[in-house]
This record gives sequence, structure tokens and C-alpha cells, in this order.
Amino acid sequence: MTTPTAPVPRRRQKLEGLVRTRVVMDETALAQALRRIADQILARNPDPAGLMLVGIRTCGVFLARRLRQMLRDTTKVDVPLGAIDITLYRDDVFVGLPRPEVGSTSLPGTIDGRTVVLVDDVLFTGRTIRSALDALIDYGRPRCVQLAVLVDRGRRELPIHADYIGTQLPTTADESVRVSLSEEGEEDGVGLYEKAPG
Repeated sequence: MTTPTAPVPRRRQKLEGLVRTRVVMDETALAQALRRIADQILARNPDPAGLMLVGIRTCGVFLARRLRQMLRDTTKVDVPLGAIDITLYRDDVFVGLPRPEVGSTSLPGTIDGRTVVLVDDVLFTGRTIRSALDALIDYGRPRCVQLAVLVDRGRRELPIHADYIGTQLPTTADESVRVSLSEEGEEDGVGLYEKAPG
């Protein structure tokens, strides 16, 4: 009798056939990048009472939680924290995703009139952010939406830019950027990957 094996998590499946070619950020550099982002958010929004952080599932939620703690440490204000799932708003949901996994969206109250800071790990083509904006607007009319990303790897396909960037990393179309976080049982860091030879 064979023992069933646990399915490989989707984020790890994305690494199959790839090799890491460069460490972009280690744990210290990642923490410093988030600290800079938190400071920049406060510089632009001196009254945190009007803010709401909304992480894009999955990594964006973890990063938003960390930013919230940094803002709390500085201001003693608990900025509302939400999470948004974009699966059904993706433009490839019925094309490139044969079995889409739909997560939950949870927002701590209305977004009407608030400054919403969307948080994600990597900004690439802009399509994820476009999907997140579509999903967000279904929940109300924020005063404005700002975007914070840990890594901007360029190669945009839509006219979208980030307001707060941890690091800019020029990449080729064949390279992949992966953020690993302790919340997922891994060591904090950012790696650059490419297809394994052969």
C-alpha cells in the first residue's frame, strides 16, 4: 500500500525547472526595503487614520501585515488591513488557468473615501494590478489608490506604475523573480531565476 504524497504548493510548482542565478535580497535587505516603503507611505500620507492597506493574495497580504506593524510602531495607529483575491478578475482566468484557485477577499469596512495602499510582492506586466483595481472598485470608491511593491522588474504591458518600490530589478522575459517569506515556512529573500539548461 502506497502512502499518498502531499501536493506540491502552487508557489513551489512555479520553481520546477528553474535555477536561481542571483540573490537579489537577503533577509536584512528585504526588511530594510519594507522599512523604506513604510517611511515613504507616512511621508506621503502624514495622517495614517485615513489609510487602508490591502494585500494582494498571497505574498502581498504577508507584506501588508509587516508594513502595518511598521506603521503601528511609528505612529501607534492601527491602520486597517485587508486582503483581496484577484483570481476571477484576471484576463487569463479562463485561458491560462485550467483550475483556478479562488481565495477570499476580506476588507475591514468600507473603502469609500479612504486612501487605499495596494501591496504586492512583484510588479511585472501590470496585469495583476489591473485585476486588483477592478476587484477593489467593486467594493466602493476610495479617495485614491496607491501601489507598494517589493520588487519592480519592469517589462510593463499596461500603463501602471508603483508609488512605493523596494527595489527595481531589470529582467529579461525568460527570467523569473520569486519572493520567499517566513510566513510560508521559508527564509526571507528575493531570488532571480531562469530555466535550467537542458
